[in-house]
Amino acid sequence: MIIIQNGYNLQSSSFTDQQNEIIQLMNRYQETYSYTNRSQFLFELKLRMESIQAAEDLYKSGVKFATFATSRCNEKLWTLTSQGGFVIRQGVSPSDAINDIFNNGQLYAFECATSIVIVYYKAVLESIDLNQFNRLYQGMILYDWHFDDDLSIYTRRGNDYLPGDCLYFKNPDFNPKTPQWRGENAIYLGNNLFYGHGIGIKDAAGIIESLSKKRRPGATESPFLLSQVTRLDAKFLYNFSPMDNLRVPAFLQENTIVTRIGSKRMWI
Repeated sequence: MIIIQNGYNLQSSSFTDQQNEIIQLMNRYQETYSYTNRSQFLFELKLRMESIQAAEDLYKSGVKFATFATSRCNEKLWTLTSQGGFVIRQGVSPSDAINDIFNNGQLYAFECATSIVIVYYKAVLESIDLNQFNRLYQGMILYDWHFDDDLSIYTRRGNDYLPGDCLYFKNPDFNPKTPQWRGENAIYLGNNLFYGHGIGIKDAAGIIESLSKKRRPGATESPFLLSQVTRLDAKFLYNFSPMDNLRVPAFLQENTIVTRIGSKRMWI
């Protein structure tokens, strides 16, 4: 169910097919998706559309799948760590570093969790104010599920997944010789299509079929879609939107510090 305070008429003719799929799913699920105003709701739609676009663009970019031991990056912008992580070089803007992955994909190789974080950084880059992006994500590190707190990714149990969310296909009988295939993180693109780094763009059955080929000899348990959803916190990120009707609040000035106490964020 969608609840927008002060009301907002969600006319299907006003949205694209992908946006309408998001809206229809939100209304179909038992979960409540509440927004303080129209702009906050539209920002979530934009963020989800940018997540889908980033996943498709990463797929086309020429990046390769790799284990942590064989990861690589453009070392003009990143330092490659011994663990296979990428640390942004001093003086490089986070926006340039993220864009380079999409523009020079042939120089990069990483595993699937890192790919999801990259997709979400790119989606946020295309959705919020550029200066805010470069301020928030200084000292960026790409490694597995490592990400800045202000990227605001969270995971919870449930099956109310929407286009732009990340899902996990678990492979319980994975071959121990290739532990990187113990599962696959995948961005849901809508219309039953998923992007999984190293597997490609396939429907759910195709992802499961690909993982089935990576099982141990004599395996009996099939891969399956785990009942959990990973997504960006659109309500937090909305505060940094540059759009005319999605202005960054006046109190979020250049030197504002965003901090977290427990599950809450505070601006000081």
